[in-house]
Amino acid sequence: MEPGWDSKAHSVALTGMETPSSPQVVEDGAEEDEEELSGGEEADLRSSSGRGSLLTRRGITLRVLLKDGLVEPGDGVLAIHYLGKNFVGDLLTDGKIRWVETGQIFNSPSAWATHCKRLVNPAKKSGCGWASVRYRGQKLVQYKTTWLHKYQPSADMSLVSEEDEDEEEEEGKTAIQADEKNKNTKPGLNDVMVSRRADRERVPVRYCTLGVRDTTRDPHTLVELSAFSAINRFQPFNVAVSSNVLLLMDFHCHLTTSEVVGYLGGRWDTNTQLLTVLRAFPCRTRLADREAASAVEEEICQNLFMRGLSLVGWYHSHPRGPALPSLQDIDSQMDHQLRLQGSNNGFQPCLGVICGPYYHGNQGVASTITPFWVVPPPEQRPNDYGIPVAVEVTYVQDNFLTSDVLNEMMLLVDYYKSAPDLVQFNQYWCPETTIMDKIKGSLSCHAPKDQAYSQILEHVYSQLNSMH
Repeated sequence: MEPGWDSKAHSVALTGMETPSSPQVVEDGAEEDEEELSGGEEADLRSSSGRGSLLTRRGITLRVLLKDGLVEPGDGVLAIHYLGKNFVGDLLTDGKIRWVETGQIFNSPSAWATHCKRLVNPAKKSGCGWASVRYRGQKLVQYKTTWLHKYQPSADMSLVSEEDEDEEEEEGKTAIQADEKNKNTKPGLNDVMVSRRADRERVPVRYCTLGVRDTTRDPHTLVELSAFSAINRFQPFNVAVSSNVLLLMDFHCHLTTSEVVGYLGGRWDTNTQLLTVLRAFPCRTRLADREAASAVEEEICQNLFMRGLSLVGWYHSHPRGPALPSLQDIDSQMDHQLRLQGSNNGFQPCLGVICGPYYHGNQGVASTITPFWVVPPPEQRPNDYGIPVAVEVTYVQDNFLTSDVLNEMMLLVDYYKSAPDLVQFNQYWCPETTIMDKIKGSLSCHAPKDQAYSQILEHVYSQLNSMH
């Protein structure tokens, strides 16, 4: 282990859209007070006294967010999840929304949300558009709040919170009804749904909005990943990751509601420029316990040496948030890259991985696992943040579950069995899926070729069930 590798490692192109030649424009939702303003009204509001004047909730429109760069137009970037039904929309360059399924055009989030919800529930009177519609997995109301924080920091935040509360009230009623319906067979469902509503989402920002490093900025601000092509570069190395690495890492991140960290062992081939990740080494320690961290890191260092492996990266979890790097993660990754590169005075990549096991924006039960790297800022802008970029990875399916991985899993079970932040595996992730079922489903995505692994893991799962 390189000295200074601290285990406390906390936590993309504009596309124009052409609308159909004769789209049907739907105006449902016009009765709501947050209906979008016309272009003229919006211009009048802006020109009256610039950003210094307070825009009302009604005045902050999708056009405003587009103009100020908080969102970008794109295909399928908008979504509504309502009572088990999913609706997908395109965000057009003029701030309107095109429903993918029918091609209908909607003037505002309220209009689209009201229309879709009435299809599911005809008695629905309003759509709570900004709290219902998500842009790239995040509620639009969060982008509205970000706009106010940025341009009108003295604004009353209640301007953007009312409809969010309305939406949560409706979702709360749904959760309570589900709990009443299943109270004899599904204990803990209401607790899970309550914690889900209480989990406030952090809205990722685009790198280009960060500017010069600012000590007053929240270090936990999440940043969207760029593509290498978006910054006119090629990925300077190839990466292959073993499925057993993903399985152990995913298992570790699922066990606790707190953030975890671990290291990645593998090999770097300078001839082929291939980084092969062969082994995950979970840190069985608390992030704040630096004394224990030193002992754990020394043990991992010895394990790497005995297996003939090199340190090639690290991973950590965002238990309930998006698997995107924070500003603090970006700095940690940049530091790790420099330390690893300096170990032999030659280029050696260091892979960063973020795992998001319990983020409700994930698709299905599988965790979101995000490999990333950080490109240093341009020489002429040395005080900027590093640029976080997505790393393309080849995942290699292992033939079987190794005894090393199984042993690590049992050590993790033993470490967390008495932890106060241990996940309650018998509670419900969603109305039809327990957290234990979710874990099994997520790990099955990294299954080895030998089907006997499922029988082996059942022993691990039985140990988890006995921890409560």
